[in-house]
Amino acid sequence: MASNRRTLLADAALDVLADEGVRGLTHRAVDRAAGLPPGSTSAYFRTRSALLTALVTRLVELDQAELQHLAEQLPAPRSTGDLVDGITLLTRHRLTGEGRRRSLARYACTVESVRDPELREILVPRENAGREAVRRFLTAHGVPDADVEARSRVLLSCVDGLVFDGLVNGGEVPPGAVEGLVVAALR
Repeated sequence: MASNRRTLLADAALDVLADEGVRGLTHRAVDRAAGLPPGSTSAYFRTRSALLTALVTRLVELDQAELQHLAEQLPAPRSTGDLVDGITLLTRHRLTGEGRRRSLARYACTVESVRDPELREILVPRENAGREAVRRFLTAHGVPDADVEARSRVLLSCVDGLVFDGLVNGGEVPPGAVEGLVVAALR
């Protein structure tokens, strides 16, 4: 029961962060978002730091599940077009609906992690199915083994930048942007 309540509160905290930003993330706001009596959040997460840690841990859990689900739904990319399509699908998801809300929370947490080593450690890019698919694709397309990790990181960081730009400036990832990044990673 406590585990379910912690998850409910972490999910509510994600919603508050997406809707109101870091300044709006309070124990009371999370209580309201979760539909629980005042004091419920602070009973589980005594401090703001504990609340942020729970929120970031949940965010990473949801992101990892999303990437695993996407990898299971899509075949391994064999062509540049396959990889572009997969990345474009992910960017669209991260700019719309629930994916957009999580993206807003993710970037707010990323900024907070600059001053909080514990949050930064939780947010460090993890191994996941998407990262592995990019590495395999680059290896299969002749990128030298010594360069695969760096190129994968740069490609995924650039894609992350496109999502951030889409959130800040509204709209979608510009047509051709993902393809340009994939082609550059293959050079």
